[in-house]
Order: sequence, then C-alpha cells, then structure tokens
Amino acid sequence: MKRTPTTFIVTSLLVMLFLYLPIVFLIGLSFNASTMGVAWKGFTFQWYEKLAMDQAILEATVNSVVIALVSTGLALILGVGTAIALETRQKTQQSWVNLILVLPLVIPEILLGVALLMVFVLCQVHLGFGTVIIGHMVFNLPLTIVIVRARLRKLDPAWADAACDLGATSWDVLTHITLPLLRPAIWGAALLGFTVSLDDFVVTFFVAGPGSTTLPLKVFSMIKTGMTPEINALSAIMVVVSMLCVGLSWFLQQRSTQVSAESSYQ
Repeated sequence: MKRTPTTFIVTSLLVMLFLYLPIVFLIGLSFNASTMGVAWKGFTFQWYEKLAMDQAILEATVNSVVIALVSTGLALILGVGTAIALETRQKTQQSWVNLILVLPLVIPEILLGVALLMVFVLCQVHLGFGTVIIGHMVFNLPLTIVIVRARLRKLDPAWADAACDLGATSWDVLTHITLPLLRPAIWGAALLGFTVSLDDFVVTFFVAGPGSTTLPLKVFSMIKTGMTPEINALSAIMVVVSMLCVGLSWFLQQRSTQVSAESSYQ
C-alpha cells in the first residue's frame, strides 16, 4: 500500500487553512460580544437576536428565498426536458447547442449582468422580481442541463430497451425509469442552483429593481455604512446554509454515481 507523501499532506492542509480559516474567523466573530473590532469580549447570541428583529433583513431573506425557489424550479422544468431531448439527438446536432449552453457559465458575471440590463432596458421591461428571476435562470438553466446530462450519460440504455420490449410507451419509460434514475441528479442540481441563486450578487445588482432587494444586496448596502456585528451574523448564516446545500448536492451526486455503477455491474 502506497503512502501519501508528507509534502502533499502538508500542502493540502495549508490550502485548506487558506480557504477556510477566514470563514471560521467570520463565524466566530458573529458570537463576539464586542460591538467593534476583533477583540474578544465574550460569547453572545445578541447579534442573531437583532437580526431576527430586523424587518428589512427579514424582507430581503424572503425575497432571496422566493427568487431562488422560483428560478430553480423553472430551471429544473426546462433543464431536465432539454437535457433528455439533447441526449436523444445525434452527436453532430449537439455540438452547436453545447456551445450555446456553456457560454453563460464561462462569461464573466459582470458582463452577463450588463447584457441582461441592456436587454431589459431596450425591451422596456420594468426591473423587479421578474427580471431577477430571469437573470438567475440564465445561469441556473445551463447548470441544471450540465448536471442532468452527466447523469443521463451514465444510465444503462438496456433499462429503457427492456421496458419497450415489454410494451412500455415512451411516456412510461420517462416517468417510471428515466426520471426515477435521474432523481439524485435532479435534487443535486436543485440544491446547487438554489445555492448559486441565493448567493448571487453581481447579476442581481444589475437587474434588481425597487422592492426586490435580496440578502447579498442588503449585506452590500450594510457594509457601505460600516462593518457591524449584525453583518458577521448574517454572513455566517449565509455561509452555513450555502455549505450545507453544496454538501448535500455533492452527496446526492456521489450517490447517483454509486447507484449507476451498481446497476451497470448487475
């Protein structure tokens, strides 16, 4: 059995510290009784209690959750159908579609936000909840398609062929075989899309209108007036929720891969 080199372990630990130590400090300071600075004055929950009593933050939280749920739901409905349709096409017909789908994922967010704002202005669309949802769907939809297609390519086509030989229709194959096998990937795409939508700031900054302030926009407006302990508490909550969603999405993706491997082995 080969041993992992010590230098590799040390390097990995240093990288992990570099990435996550600031997050640990942020979460720790959210329980600091000090009203300013990083000097530890004692443990307290008062900043979280103040957050719960802040009406503006609660409204921004509701806005973020509603926008994330709606944009993720619409992206799932369109993305799953698009992924299944693309996988039934010939490879030559997929190349140009793949290029179009990948573009929103590689274009810098600030360019995407400016482009969406120009389109909405030219079309004389009122900025608000609708434009934010559309903006989030622009990056959620290709993300969903990529995840679902990755799972589709690992499915054994023998399952669908066997069902057709037994008299199942295309709808029966879709509802009783394909979608159940895609369930882990769909949940993974939903959680990842929800997290990306919940944390998005750049695109939302350009396409949001009055009454559609989200949590990231609210945090940005609070920082402009100075760092307060409430910002630490709010940021800590957002970090923990995001990490839980991403971790659960990763778990579902791993489970999807494991189920696919077991079915192929059988």
